[in-house]
Order: sequence, then C-alpha cells, then structure tokens
Amino acid sequence: METTAPIVLPIFGNPLRVWGKVASDLVKARLTLMVVLTTWMGYSLGSSEASDGRTCLHAILGTSLLAAGASALNQWWERDLDALMRRTASRPIPAGLLSPLTVLAFGVGVSLVGLAWLAFSVNLLTAFLGAVTLAIYIFAYTPLKRTTELNTWVGAVPGSIPPLMGWTAATGDLGVGGWALFAILFFWQLPHFMAVAWLYRDEYAQAGFRMLSGRDPDGRRSASSAIRNSIALLAVSVVPFLQGISGRIYLAIALVFGGLFLVQALRFALLLDSNSARRLFFASIFYLPVLLAALVMDRAKDLPSRSSFLRKTATFSVPRPGAFVSTCRLRLPGDIA
Repeated sequence: METTAPIVLPIFGNPLRVWGKVASDLVKARLTLMVVLTTWMGYSLGSSEASDGRTCLHAILGTSLLAAGASALNQWWERDLDALMRRTASRPIPAGLLSPLTVLAFGVGVSLVGLAWLAFSVNLLTAFLGAVTLAIYIFAYTPLKRTTELNTWVGAVPGSIPPLMGWTAATGDLGVGGWALFAILFFWQLPHFMAVAWLYRDEYAQAGFRMLSGRDPDGRRSASSAIRNSIALLAVSVVPFLQGISGRIYLAIALVFGGLFLVQALRFALLLDSNSARRLFFASIFYLPVLLAALVMDRAKDLPSRSSFLRKTATFSVPRPGAFVSTCRLRLPGDIA
C-alpha cells in the first residue's frame, strides 16, 4: 500500500506561528473549543441565579484539559494511520514535528490534571463523567475504528458528554435536562459525521478505517442514516421545551432549523453527490450553534427538572464544589428523608 509522504512544516521564518499551529493541531483546537462551548452551555442551563461563576470556570478549564489530553492520546495511538491520509498527514507526529513519546507524555499528563481539577474543584460526578469520556474515546472508539462500522455510534457518546458534565457541575446530579443535552449532541453528530465520512471515504479506506461509507460507494446507506438521525435530532430537540427548561422561542427555532437540517439530509439522499454531502456538513455546522444559542438565551429561570434523574424516582447526589471527600447518597422512592 502506498503511503502519503509526511507534510513537514518549515520551522524557519516565524517559529511562533509554526509552533502555534503545532499546538493547535495537537489539541485539535476546534474540537476542544466545541467541548468548551457545550460544557458552558450545560452549566448555564443547569445553574441558578445564585450559582458560583468560579465553578463554571473550573468546569470549563478541567474539561478543556481533558479534551486536549484525549486529542493528543488519540493522535499518538493513530500516528501511523494519520500518515496515510492527506487530511491528517500534517499532524505533529506524522509531520515529524513532535516525537510519539512527547505526545504520549503530554496526553497522559494533561488528562490526569484535567480529571484531578474536576474532582477537586467541581465535584466527583463531573470528574467521573470525564473519566468515562476519556475511556470510551481512547480505549473503545479509537481501536474500533479499524474493526467495526459501529465505531461511529460509539464515538458519538464521548462527544455528547461535555454538556452533561456542564449540567452536573452546576447541579451536582444527573437530571432530565442534562440527558436531553446529551441526546441532542449525540444525534447531531451522526448526520454530521456521515457527510464527512462519505466525502473522505477513499482516504478512510486507504488508512484501514471501517466506516459505513467504505461499503457505500453510492452514498445510499450514509444518506439513510443521516435522515434517520436527523429525524431523531428533531424529536429530542423539543425535550428542553417539554421539560420547562426553555421557552417557545427556542421551540420555534428548534422546529424550523431542525426541519431545514432534515431537508439537507433528504437532499443528500436524493442527489447522492459530493455537493449535497458537503451542504449537509455545512448545515450541521450552522445548525448546532444556532440551536444552542437559542437554548441558552430562552432558558427558563426556574428549572423544574433540575434535581431529578428519573423524575420522582432516583436521585444521585455528589459533593458540591470544594468538598472532594464526602458521601454519595442514592435515594430511592419510599426512603425516609
């Protein structure tokens, strides 16, 4: 199999700019930024007027460190495969700018600092969710990319947890609102990635990644998946309104933009060409920030589901910020208060 020659960046002229790009690529800056935004959104929706802004800052910082470390570990694991694809050949390891050992040490160190930061400065539940995110991303999603097409669905799980972490940082428990945010991110990722995977299907196949698009040359299966998950996304996007987390303005925006997103998925299914897949990709990029902005701006002041996990059933409580070692209490229906 032919390999793509590494793209080596010049280190002369403007070293600061070059190494800034190296750092950006190493932590996958755009992905980390999305993690920051969704974590902040989850915290904003779960917080009350009396919430401590420092907790939000700690949650964002800890989650950012965790995302940066996970990105580095992913690149260390896939360094040989990244060299086979043009879109990833310029990453620090295949480009020869950083050694694998350096990237491994950075990834492990930053991930551990991020987990510790969340545990000590936020609460144990948020740190636990961070550990679950890291474990699934590195030890499940990354190796599964070469063994099964189900890797896409597995990979959508860690991508959906950051807003839930923001929610637990604000509330200290797993509430219906937090799970609604998780579901929105989960179903959004699938049509988004189906468009990307089909556009780059040849590169993924060359690198040995098992993607749905690899056995879908005409795009029919990818488009069908995009349609199903766009419908699911439209359905779960109304849950915040039904739970009283957001208002009617958000509901209208969710229905309109969710419908337009579905139209792009249907267009991809009808045309089955690169242009329609690319339009679906850009529609997904536009849809998410609009929906999340509407959700935050039209949030309800009083959140009736803030402290419920399965409303009026079980509540899992964890230490509030600053109390690292305490007790975790599982209260079931009928227990004496």
